[in-house]
Amino acid sequence: MTAPSYYRTIWISDIHLGTRGCKAEFLVDFLRDTESETLYLVGDIVDGWRLRRSWYWAQSHNDVIQKVLRKARKGTKVIYIPGNHDEWLRDYTQLTLGGVLLLDEAIHETADGRKLLVLHGDAFDGVVRYAKWLALLGDWAYTVALHLNHHFNLIRRRFGYPYWSLSAYLKSRVKNAVEFVSNYADVIVEEARKRGVHGVVCGHIHQAEMRDIRGVLYCNDGDWVESCTALVEHFDGRLEILNWTSLRALDPLAAAPAGRRELAPATADAP
Repeated sequence: MTAPSYYRTIWISDIHLGTRGCKAEFLVDFLRDTESETLYLVGDIVDGWRLRRSWYWAQSHNDVIQKVLRKARKGTKVIYIPGNHDEWLRDYTQLTLGGVLLLDEAIHETADGRKLLVLHGDAFDGVVRYAKWLALLGDWAYTVALHLNHHFNLIRRRFGYPYWSLSAYLKSRVKNAVEFVSNYADVIVEEARKRGVHGVVCGHIHQAEMRDIRGVLYCNDGDWVESCTALVEHFDGRLEILNWTSLRALDPLAAAPAGRRELAPATADAP
């Protein structure tokens, strides 16, 4: 059994506990194999939208919460920034619950002196802000796409083909969705520029990415429904996106293993 990998900071978001699409087993595996001085939970950790419609809560979802609380008890600084799916927690920001500090947003300073604005990002999504009924419809459509994706890949696996995300492909091929992702990054980067910070860390759109946009670093830590990604900061300030299913060679259609394996070489370093 190998020792955990240590990072200065870890950012994760869009776990969507309370949904069948949540890859909680993979996240438990990630939390078991990583340690950090600071852990940011960047919104949509619990999916209140879905839980209001129908109740689903697997043991693995409890395991995620227990792992996070255990890290807080052992000294990890855990900061929870609620998103639109867990927006009820915004009534409790500035409070510490179970060792977890709730904030609307945060400014994180990296080891090499860069300041990063950390927020979920839904405030920069016009659909969520001004047409919530459309956001709820989109959430339903996304759930259907994930359901189709699961059965589609079961058929692919039966014929010997590797996992391929149909839902991610559909999102990438829809012109309006592509334009939304681009506009979202531009708008949120402009907010970071106004705040006078070097970059921004967000979630919300379920698309892990790290790139320079007109001199401002845009970092999206992805999600734990499809991509199973996290953003990490090394002790020298270097930022990196980890794709856990690739690093651990995990089958997205199966539960995560109970044991640990050595991590593959890191990828996707920031410039």
